[in-house]
Amino acid sequence: MAEQLNVFVDNRPGRLNAVTGVLRDHRIDIRAMTIADHGAYGVAKLLVSDPRLAHRALVDQGFAAALKPVLAIAMEDRPGGLHELLEVLAERSINVLDAYGFVVAPGRRAVWCMEVDALDEAARLLAARGLEVLADHVLYRLEAE
Repeated sequence: MAEQLNVFVDNRPGRLNAVTGVLRDHRIDIRAMTIADHGAYGVAKLLVSDPRLAHRALVDQGFAAALKPVLAIAMEDRPGGLHELLEVLAERSINVLDAYGFVVAPGRRAVWCMEVDALDEAARLLAARGLEVLADHVLYRLEAE
């Protein structure tokens, strides 16, 4: 299963830059990133080329960081593609807790990453419907097609 790196960052100028600097210094590529504001701090959620190394490096620099399992699904980049994926989950009452997506090849391929309350069941259901559940090593090394 793929892992997402969650980093708690003080909500002040320069702190996010410190996170990306640590990753740069360890030659870790950022594949996708979201940031959520929570007042005095924010949570940066990152897909990176080596999440375990990134976690160790950030913790060593004093950052509060955690690894979180996520489900990454490759799908066609077309209208309705995400809706079809979510219908599979809704049919089985699987709740999406957090998610984000990105396009790998415009008009051809996109990736939807999500935390759900039943990770293994969701992966099994989506694969059975012909959707590609990305292995961690594939997700971490995605390149534009």
